[in-house]
Amino acid sequence: MPGIAVLDSGGQYCHLIARKIRELGVYSEILPIDVSAQRLKEFGGIIISGGPHSVYEHNAPQIKADVFKLQKPVLGICYGHQLITQMLGGEVKAGKRKEYGIANIRIMESDSIFSGLSKNEQIWMSHGDSVTKLPAGFRTLGGTEDCKNAAVADFERRIYGLQFHPEVTHTTRGTTILENFLFKICKAKQNWDPAGLGEKIIAQIRQVAKGRKVYFLVSGGVDSTVAYTLCSRALPHESLEGLYVDTGFMRKNESVDLRNMFRKLGLPNMRIIDASSKFLNALGDVVDPEEKRNRIGKLFFEIQEEIVEGLESKSKNWVLGQGTIYPDTIESGGTSASAVIKTHHNRVPAILKLEKEKRLVEPLRELYKDEVRKLGCSLGLPKSLTDRHPFPGPGLAIRVLCAEEGATARTHRKLRRIAKAVGYSSCILSVRSVGVQGDSRSYSNVAVIGGNAADLTAISKISTNITNQCIDINRVIFCLDKSVVVGDLRIHKAFLTEERLNLLRETDATVHKILGDRDLMLDVWQFPVVLIPVSRASSNGESIVLRPVCSINGMTAEFSKLPLPVIREMEKEILKLDGVDLVFFDVSNKPPATIEWE
Repeated sequence: MPGIAVLDSGGQYCHLIARKIRELGVYSEILPIDVSAQRLKEFGGIIISGGPHSVYEHNAPQIKADVFKLQKPVLGICYGHQLITQMLGGEVKAGKRKEYGIANIRIMESDSIFSGLSKNEQIWMSHGDSVTKLPAGFRTLGGTEDCKNAAVADFERRIYGLQFHPEVTHTTRGTTILENFLFKICKAKQNWDPAGLGEKIIAQIRQVAKGRKVYFLVSGGVDSTVAYTLCSRALPHESLEGLYVDTGFMRKNESVDLRNMFRKLGLPNMRIIDASSKFLNALGDVVDPEEKRNRIGKLFFEIQEEIVEGLESKSKNWVLGQGTIYPDTIESGGTSASAVIKTHHNRVPAILKLEKEKRLVEPLRELYKDEVRKLGCSLGLPKSLTDRHPFPGPGLAIRVLCAEEGATARTHRKLRRIAKAVGYSSCILSVRSVGVQGDSRSYSNVAVIGGNAADLTAISKISTNITNQCIDINRVIFCLDKSVVVGDLRIHKAFLTEERLNLLRETDATVHKILGDRDLMLDVWQFPVVLIPVSRASSNGESIVLRPVCSINGMTAEFSKLPLPVIREMEKEILKLDGVDLVFFDVSNKPPATIEWE
């Protein structure tokens, strides 16, 4: 079937590109970036994805030079854009300023790939390098304030390059751009219909299981419940057992609510195992987020293996099931050229070993959250389940930040200049968070700004300016108490304890009750609530960070601009909890921050 080949440069959005194309009714297939030109002959067009590398690095991912001799339409996105221009005689250099998040492009030529767009459009950037010189035959189609050659083309050879990401929802006319490439340039036909996806996945489950018993790790979230439902329809019930491990890192009343939900859904053979003391003991002295995730993943597997081996008398005639979705694999470095953003607990070495042994069934591993929701609806699952906010497998353990020693906030010259210009105070916290900058993982500083919070749109622009200009900052939080001098904040020594977990549980419950009472639950995609060991200099309390985000699939996100009166209500109720000193609002987008802090 003719379609579009998506060449994987290792970028976190590679599968998002392929999925977007399929949504538009055109078949797409992901192939290694160094695939042969012979293999690409059958496709009607080629897209080269973004990636975490610089094209001028030694051993940077490359396409075969003879791909251009195929005379197929080619579109390079981000790294792909830079790779095309360099290979054809242009020049790529590290930019003086980085661009992460929302930007505006001025379009100079609106025909061809920009057909139907206005002269100014919102786009989504995530890059540090830029094209500084064009190859012969190329012309600039559009640029941003910080990137002159944000869109280029050689019309005669039908080769296009975009520095930005049209595949993400935050490029507002990105779908139109992809449609123009598919239908105007590649002349593609809308002959792809993914009907019957559920039945295909059921067949795949049967093929992987091959008569072996499946022990399925469930969390109660959308992904694992949809995956377990598919397994229950694919396999005899005596060949399937669901294991829910209560880590002690769950939300308030989570296990009780979960048991009731499974009973109502009629899902078979569910067992709940209380392992909370084991997990807390394993993580009590851990500060590093990667170490947290690795220990949780390892302990998850050890507990599951103990149970299975006890039941099967150490027989290996079993398969492990998980609700893994695509972002879990790609952010954990799941393709040959991709960078690790954060290691998900379901991608630790013990799990990868099972995968090599063909003893792992992951029905949803090629799907995104929005596709899982649609699949769940087609299976007849209630919207109360399919619309649930995502919750990380490691639970609240990665929302309780820890510190090995105390420290005071410090100043940052460039940050101070940016914040002061718009009337805000600022500082840097010694607490760091995980981010994604230029398709690579960052573990960087958190900036705090304080002042008048009357306009969240203006604060969003300030946040973007800070992370674009200060490469050592990947997250910005706003202090909701404008009386606080943010430079006087301090970090105190703290580890993962039952007391801190309980405080976060109560806070999380308070926040989500207000969100539900105000009928705003569907206005946000996810609402992490984070506990950080930060307080005023005169206090020994903790601080809470509110992190509501809007997203489609979790690969990109904007912080949710909830009504300020609702945010203030949350702050007021949170401050009633014993031990909370301050409340912050996370005003970072993804990129450069991740949705979770760890």
